[in-house]
Amino acid sequence: MAQVAAQPSVQPLTVQLEPVLHVSDDELFELSRINRDLRIERTAHGGLVIMTPTGGVAGGRSAELTFQLAAWARRDGTGVVFESSTGFRLPNGAVRSPDAAWVPRERLAQLSPEEKDRFLPLCPDFVAELRSASDPLPLLQEKLHEYMASGARLGFLIDPDERQVHVYRAGQPIEILEQPASVSGDPVLRGFRLELVEIWSPNW
Repeated sequence: MAQVAAQPSVQPLTVQLEPVLHVSDDELFELSRINRDLRIERTAHGGLVIMTPTGGVAGGRSAELTFQLAAWARRDGTGVVFESSTGFRLPNGAVRSPDAAWVPRERLAQLSPEEKDRFLPLCPDFVAELRSASDPLPLLQEKLHEYMASGARLGFLIDPDERQVHVYRAGQPIEILEQPASVSGDPVLRGFRLELVEIWSPNW
């Protein structure tokens, strides 16, 4: 199968507001609501990270990732999958939106209806980030470290151009898989295996 050339994308813009301005959770939620074409994150230091819509190849890869994870989660039944526009408020104050995430239902059951309707006040048990052509690798590695430090148990950093998957597991060294055909989510995602053929080389 022919390899699809990487599509250029725009790097995220980070605006440091503090100590001049502080954007509260409610204000950030409203800002995101009225700017639905943008993904807006907040760093632990109060900076706003603004990401524009992705190109077609990156969007297709993200959809494939979410589709596979959601199909497994429906069969498994123990947790809920969230796509890239979902905001999670981490313990360090950051609000992040991983490309895909999974949270056990038992943790979600502890949240009030109001909390479920806003940025979820927790770190997912599983997160995945897909690297696009213009994403600096250290920036995504920093985000994965932040997720793991915030309580995530499993993280995938997927780099289609290099055909690598960086696997983060709580309490274990980072594992870098070279050109894997698939990657297992066990034991956090019991029985889940992410098939990477369509992510490495989309068939359109």
